[in-house]
Amino acid sequence: MSNPSLTNGNQGSFFGSFYMVMACLCFALMLVFVKFSGQKFAMHTYEITFWRVLFTLVILGGLSWIKGRDFRTNYPKEHFWRSLAGSVALFMNFYVVLHLPLATASTLQNTSAIFLGLLSIIILKQKPTPISWISLILGFVGVIILLKPTAGGDTFAMILGLVSGAISGYAYLQVRELSLLGEPAWRIVFYLSLLSTIISGVLAVFFGFTPINPESLLYIVGTGVTALGGQLLMTYAYQVGQKFVVATLSYMTVVFAILFGAWLFGERLDWLSLLGIGVIVASGILSGKR
Repeated sequence: MSNPSLTNGNQGSFFGSFYMVMACLCFALMLVFVKFSGQKFAMHTYEITFWRVLFTLVILGGLSWIKGRDFRTNYPKEHFWRSLAGSVALFMNFYVVLHLPLATASTLQNTSAIFLGLLSIIILKQKPTPISWISLILGFVGVIILLKPTAGGDTFAMILGLVSGAISGYAYLQVRELSLLGEPAWRIVFYLSLLSTIISGVLAVFFGFTPINPESLLYIVGTGVTALGGQLLMTYAYQVGQKFVVATLSYMTVVFAILFGAWLFGERLDWLSLLGIGVIVASGILSGKR
């Protein structure tokens, strides 16, 4: 007789929600490690990106090789464009993390859900529902609030964060297309990590690597571990949890980013920024409803 606890829908939902909250904590901690790497050791965007994707490439590639998985693909061109888009978005995202408060950077990254909805309408010719329209409009209102005029170089970083969200939305669209072609998730992530490692490695060599010491190595490993842990936990969350609940909880990354930003970096957001973040989060939650 099967164990009822293994098939109980409520228990599955609980673990799905738990895994997603833990994934959000990992992603927020990754942002902390990235920001500290730039502040404490003056690492630039390209070398931080290099260490982060190299870690995933080695671990994922090694485990896949041990399991005897087939690295060959019939869709090299599709993988290339998806991986290129993901690599560029990652460069931009890490730059934004180094130049903006953690909560703002995390929120701008999450605008990918808004752009994914918009691109699905434009490219895939999907017919939007009333909720989809409300989500898109609400999302862009939140972006306008968040991108209020600021001093110094923050405006450029915010615009770059928004562009990163748009490119990430396109990359997720490509992931969807590759999945429909039968490509497994591990292979999609592997080729993204491979191309990102090559591009970031070349750029890091050109701009110069920061000498590694035991302390900086901790932050490098921390970035890799939390990024990979967040990816795995998020995958498990969607496998066993209720999709809408899990997608809604994915915005806990922003909440954790606000807390870590205030605690570790003394970041304080004004009420208008918090309003913009709230509106964008509400838009993302709405976009998850059918």
